[in-house]
Amino acid sequence: MPETRQDPIHDVPAGLPRLLQIMRRLRDPDTGCPWDIEQDFASIAPYTIEEAYEVADAIERDQMGELEGELGDLLLQVVFHAQMAEEKDIFTFDSVAERVAQKMISRHPHIFAGENRDKSAEQQTVDWEQIKAAERANSQDTRVLDGVAMGLPALMRAVKLQNRAARVGFDWPDAANVLDKIAEETAELVEARNELTQAEVEEEYGDLLFVMANLGRHLELDPEQALRDANAKFTRRFNAVEDALAAQGRTPQESNLAELDALWDQAKIREKTAR
Repeated sequence: MPETRQDPIHDVPAGLPRLLQIMRRLRDPDTGCPWDIEQDFASIAPYTIEEAYEVADAIERDQMGELEGELGDLLLQVVFHAQMAEEKDIFTFDSVAERVAQKMISRHPHIFAGENRDKSAEQQTVDWEQIKAAERANSQDTRVLDGVAMGLPALMRAVKLQNRAARVGFDWPDAANVLDKIAEETAELVEARNELTQAEVEEEYGDLLFVMANLGRHLELDPEQALRDANAKFTRRFNAVEDALAAQGRTPQESNLAELDALWDQAKIREKTAR
């Protein structure tokens, strides 16, 4: 029986050293995995975003067992990008880790530079933003809105853009003004739907969504979280509708809108009563 040669990867210390070595092997142009070798920053970026959302999903569902695996998947994305960069002599995993370490030190002077630690969370947030602004001033980001990542979810990016503009005074005084703007944008959307092209309808719809995000800011809530909660509520109630129909041996496709609406209202009442 031929002797099986153990792969030397098993001799590498467990944890991060082994993961880094595995990625080097996968990307080896002669002996690596064809799929991994073919990838580049752009092709891997969607997976990075997806893994970040899966981390958030495990936290949202309080699945700590899953969270360990999802964090590992997210770490793999960092290792993958760092390996591709190292191959091009751009940066390394160690330089990535050192850069974020230095950032944490510079942004926490009350911990690492002997400043007064007795600050409220609100004051620490103000200080954090001031330090970030100083960092942007020393970079190539010269405009107020520079540096807000294009790849963020649109709703999240809208809030970040609005927060940046608000710092220089470009903001409504209170939520009442935003509600007036929502009424205005809603009327413009109705007009566009009746009279304008589909592209113009889309533009007006986008304007309305943007103002809705701004309302969330003024109500001191996270629009992204509010929409996630609304998605979860819709899912729960629609599942209850399906369950009620299944108890009768039917599916939603075998029902009609009036019956679906009635079952939805029942699910809504049960959910509110159970609170």
